[in-house]
Amino acid sequence: MSGPAVQIIRGWRDLPADLRGASAAVGAFDGVHLGHQAVIRQAVEQARELGVPAAVVSFDPHPRCLFQPYAAPFRLMTPDQMARALAPLGIDRLYLLPFDAAMAAMSDHGFAADVLSGGLGLKHVAVGFDFTFGKGRSGSPEALARYGQDLGFTVSVTPRRDDEGGLKLSSSAVREALSAGDMARAAAILGRPFAIQGEVIHGDKRGRFIGTPTANISLGEYQRPLYGIYATRSRLPDGRIFGGVANLGVRPMFELETPLLEAWLFDFSGDLYGQVVETDLVARLRGEMNFDGLDELKAQIQIDAANARAVLAQSA
Repeated sequence: MSGPAVQIIRGWRDLPADLRGASAAVGAFDGVHLGHQAVIRQAVEQARELGVPAAVVSFDPHPRCLFQPYAAPFRLMTPDQMARALAPLGIDRLYLLPFDAAMAAMSDHGFAADVLSGGLGLKHVAVGFDFTFGKGRSGSPEALARYGQDLGFTVSVTPRRDDEGGLKLSSSAVREALSAGDMARAAAILGRPFAIQGEVIHGDKRGRFIGTPTANISLGEYQRPLYGIYATRSRLPDGRIFGGVANLGVRPMFELETPLLEAWLFDFSGDLYGQVVETDLVARLRGEMNFDGLDELKAQIQIDAANARAVLAQSA
């Protein structure tokens, strides 16, 4: 798993001249789904016309974390995943702005003037049709275009785009698909499988005991997909990819307190502890189950593994 080619810049204050002056798509862009990509293409096209870098301006933490601090986990990707998703779209820079109480209190004009113009020096701003900004979400794309006339940047607004079959292209639609365990629908919106990235941590070693050692990864702030057994593909730091089968949830037979992704990587041998692994959830095979004993569990794992191999062969 190679590092991102996109330059990540955390902040907007006191930037040197060579980090200012881009054409940027502005928004949360959690998931970088196909709808987001339409907005980002506008920023890239304008960057090429203007001869300036192409950028995305996003926020870390996500604004929802400030406004709904006790909300259930909802993120669709980490900043590192976002940077990697942006690279093939032609983006050069990712500005991750700290969304704190001070930024939340900015007026819409203040955000446009102080952050987009004064801080980042943007030459063009691309936004989606439903973009809002400023305290109380008072700013609209139309207001941004008016401010841009005075502040020296142009604005493009991308209308809502659903796919040809009417599939809604939005982050909320991805979350709905994940909650339903519909990984095909999530992938259709994202343009790629939903993936969980994290450090491999020590578990209870039961998988090793029954002959199926697993790479255990905390779900962290990710949106919780419907618990169950999944066919997976895992990318290791060295770039190798392994098919597998994973339990995502709390394993009712052993009663985990914190939900985990526990992936058995087919045909892999070695130690992954402490390494960062990204795992695609390709398809949900079944829900979590209780078993009468280890023999029944081991038999079901082999069935799940065969089913996962079949699914992965079809989706290769």
